Amino acid sequence: MASVNLRHLHTFGEVARLGSVSAAARAVHISQPAVTQAVAGVERYFGASLLIRRNAGVALTAAGELCARRIERSISHLRDAVAELTRGSSRNFDFDATRLMRSAHLYALSAVVEHRNFSLAARAQHVSQPSVHRAARELERLIGVPLFEKTSFGITPTREAEKLARRARLAFAEIAQARAEVHALSGGESGRTVIGAMPLARSFLVPTALLEFTQHYPEHSVAIVEGTYEHLLASLRSGEADFLIGALRSPAPVADVVQEHLFDDPLSIIVRAKHPLLARKRITVAALSKYPWIVPRAGTPLRSHLHEMFATAGLPSPTRAIECNSLIAARAAARKRSHHVVVGAPDSLRARGWVAGRATASSRRRGAPDRPHDASRLAPDRLAASAARYRATLFCRSSATARATRALTQLCDEVMTRTQRRKSSLRILRRRNFP
Repeated sequence: MASVNLRHLHTFGEVARLGSVSAAARAVHISQPAVTQAVAGVERYFGASLLIRRNAGVALTAAGELCARRIERSISHLRDAVAELTRGSSRNFDFDATRLMRSAHLYALSAVVEHRNFSLAARAQHVSQPSVHRAARELERLIGVPLFEKTSFGITPTREAEKLARRARLAFAEIAQARAEVHALSGGESGRTVIGAMPLARSFLVPTALLEFTQHYPEHSVAIVEGTYEHLLASLRSGEADFLIGALRSPAPVADVVQEHLFDDPLSIIVRAKHPLLARKRITVAALSKYPWIVPRAGTPLRSHLHEMFATAGLPSPTRAIECNSLIAARAAARKRSHHVVVGAPDSLRARGWVAGRATASSRRRGAPDRPHDASRLAPDRLAASAARYRATLFCRSSATARATRALTQLCDEVMTRTQRRKSSLRILRRRNFP
């Protein structure tokens, strides 16, 4: 993909705002032929006609309206970043520094922040190290704020550099999504959506929904990334991921993230076949406390439900526990003739080949299969008095392609309906200015 010209985007934004090439030329202090050339460059980049030329001025096409909104939001990210970095600075900032920025400046900065090293950044960008160094230093002089500092590890980016790089990634993501939306107007569905998937969501819901999505939109690229909630949330806010799917956090984690409800999934207590607990007619919380557990890491919603279950019964939480966020590893540990107990969402576990069926007296007489059992119905105190639910949440950011995200959200809901979930509770976390 060709690199976008930020100055051309600025110029097109002025034409769209003022509705006139001559007025835009005066606003950006260049000639009318230069404005016309800039607009032509933007139209080539997006592959569509963005303006309708008239005697009284210009008007935006449907594609032009899409681009104008995205470009304005993209430039706003950069302006807000510069304003934040220069707040309190003694330097006079009567001019708009973003008008002098080039894509090379921001690409170089983002690469250095990501790799923490000029040489590695140059290698990742497939350019020479002096080119990266020169572009990054030009940006530093342009905004008048130190972006790099000397340390014992060499020259490293400052916090200000990290803030600007995050905004730059969001700005470029807006432009990339504008390009995808313009292509969608002509009947295509190009573009790329990156989904951050947390453990239970990625075992069942995400693969099922994506298989259907790719049938409807075969030209739209989708990537799934894994990681901890904190890491994925940082990727969402920086523009590296378009949305996340995982357990609901209450309240919402940060002010610029929004949650939208999709579905609830009841939690279950899972044990291996022939586990001693299955010999009981009724399972109490006190009985559960005597066995080792395989639990999610501290701070996760599932772990909180587990603590709540024991606290409601007046018992301490299990101390003999293996912290594990991997369903594959938890399943392997639970099947090795151990006495470990696992908590999880039953349909997500069933998708991994976990659950053979409810553990009832009749099934035990016939002989239990090798796969782990859902022992929840034998427990009078189901997780926190039956109130616990896997509250899956879809977290979207503002640069996600609106059409693709809506389609994925709808498919997630349809998947849950078809599999007869009791009540759907996945939520969407997205940036507040998501359209």
